[in-house]
Amino acid sequence: MTDSLVPLGKRPVAPAPRPAPAAGAPRVFVETYGCQMNVADSDLIGSVLADAGYATCDRAELADVIVINTCAVREKAEERVIARAAELGALKRKRPNTVLAIVGCMAEHLKEGLAARAPAVDVIAGPDTYRRMPELLAAARAKPVTVGAPSGGVIVDIQLDKAETYDGLSGAIGGDGVSGFVTIQRGCDKFCTFCVVPFTRGRERGTPPREVLRQVRELAAAGYREVTLLGQTVNSYVFEDVTFAELIRAVASVEGIERVRFTSPYPVDFTDDVVAAIASTPKICKYVHLPLQSGSDVVLERMRRGYTVEDYRAIVARLRAAVPHIAISTDILTGFCGETVADHEQTLALMRELRFDSAFMFAYSERDLTLSAKKMVDDVPPAEKQRRLSEIVALQEIISAEVFTAHIGRDERVLVTGPSKRDPAQLVGRTDGFKSVILPTNVGAVGELVDVTIKRATMATLFGF
Repeated sequence: MTDSLVPLGKRPVAPAPRPAPAAGAPRVFVETYGCQMNVADSDLIGSVLADAGYATCDRAELADVIVINTCAVREKAEERVIARAAELGALKRKRPNTVLAIVGCMAEHLKEGLAARAPAVDVIAGPDTYRRMPELLAAARAKPVTVGAPSGGVIVDIQLDKAETYDGLSGAIGGDGVSGFVTIQRGCDKFCTFCVVPFTRGRERGTPPREVLRQVRELAAAGYREVTLLGQTVNSYVFEDVTFAELIRAVASVEGIERVRFTSPYPVDFTDDVVAAIASTPKICKYVHLPLQSGSDVVLERMRRGYTVEDYRAIVARLRAAVPHIAISTDILTGFCGETVADHEQTLALMRELRFDSAFMFAYSERDLTLSAKKMVDDVPPAEKQRRLSEIVALQEIISAEVFTAHIGRDERVLVTGPSKRDPAQLVGRTDGFKSVILPTNVGAVGELVDVTIKRATMATLFGF
């Protein structure tokens, strides 16, 4: 075993308790838009601010500081944040001392221009600035405020840091208390022509393995049973001589953690040792989210994805040969520059062939800074994009319904995560294959692994007894 992965003692050691906020401490409310990495970053921000003496708050109307953590991958996400900032601007007019911060990928993407679109904002901070959040917010809170007038300029900190991985911070605690996130890699080096992430999160850099294991042990000590390792292209992870396969095996050996997941891997770097780790390590979940984007080689080349349809098909075949019942989900982007009806039909055909358990499906929206925005023509009309997207969604719904129905009568081990949102009298949990299962209240408790038989299914949910 490499020195970077030498165990520091398997048994988790609980982190030192954080002192309670002082009476009258400023209250912070953090709202998150985007992917699981954004959720993990919000937990990190919350931890940094708690260490700085802030009290948490569960409603924006009661907060002294409101932090919106954002995503820039799709135009709709940015539009939602701008609309939300306008709502909060109305709140600030009633409570002019409230500080509004917009942070993360969208802040990095729009930079100073964000202030023009969201005039109520006081702080704009990129995804490599979270250590400095207490100082940024303190500066904003110290500015003189005149009711009905601008507060005197926006504080902007959007400098990307080639080395920042947030070592030593305790950002993992948050969420439901059962499933936690650990970010093992930041940034991206792939530069797909449609994707703004390399410009908003910088270049790839891995978190040291010992730091990853420290955070995982911290989660385990806090009672978490499942951990998801995060990265923009998570399986591209490397730190010195430690590979991704070695890291996930080491994480799976941490006492108290019963399930290990990772997202999102990149097809080009899905190596045989990762497949072997999934197949041979019981605690590594038999589920992979493997983004496809398109079933057309012409479109994949234009996207600069680095693989062909046959390459992708071969990865799926290797996974299913090693783990016959593995669950596979994907991302599909329709209406990309130059995509023809024939290209679209190839995507539908590949979906029918590979039969993904589920999919995240989107219509292409142009993102400035990207190569497609600079060099290509967004030539698929919006109505045609929506038509193609509707066909993709309808097909995936049929396939998902069939895949989920096939689970009826199977015995599944379910990690109970909490009460059902639709009926608090029932519990909800997840299978190893990342399928939600509704459970009766007398079957287990939150945080337990329970064995149930699936009696009913929809295209997105299983029901056990």
